[in-house]
Amino acid sequence: MDFNISRTKENIMRAFAGESQARNRYIFAAEKALNDKEQMLHKVFLFTADQELAHAKIFYNYMKECAGTNIKVNGNYPIDTSEDMLKILRAAEHNENEEFSHEYAEFAKTAEEEGFMQIANSFKMIGKIEKSHSDRFKMLADLMEDGKLYISDIEIEWMCLNCGYIFNGKNVPQKCPVCSHEKGYFIRLELAPFSACK
Repeated sequence: MDFNISRTKENIMRAFAGESQARNRYIFAAEKALNDKEQMLHKVFLFTADQELAHAKIFYNYMKECAGTNIKVNGNYPIDTSEDMLKILRAAEHNENEEFSHEYAEFAKTAEEEGFMQIANSFKMIGKIEKSHSDRFKMLADLMEDGKLYISDIEIEWMCLNCGYIFNGKNVPQKCPVCSHEKGYFIRLELAPFSACK
């Protein structure tokens, strides 16, 4: 099938727009987290925003043969403004799951039907990544809802995301004993970036 008359071309642009908007929503959420002194959530949102940027670039690169044109597409994109960080996390969980379970699954199916197997594969693989984003936001929202972002029922290891200090206990300290940064910088070590290298 000719790419320029395919539904896949429109789906790629819808995905590009969705990833671009998700990135911006997470940058806005990161700013809100920082204002709330939730530095760990700030870093999680920025980490996710960078991955959405990578996804947007993948989809945009598929559009090279359309350079110099304008493409009109229809799409629904969420507006999830809130002053409540828990609501922001729940909205992010929901939106990422929608991409995985509905949009990208359908886009992959359409791309396969139209003969664009590489694009279909990208939709499938990126969809799985979006599912992991949803799972991460759900876990953080559940912890926040239960009052356990910085508390555990058992002694565990926590990492200060500013200096790397590892603390063992049920509750994170109010301030890191090494760099004096607030408790909002602590994350469960098992969730810390590169913690498997320990």
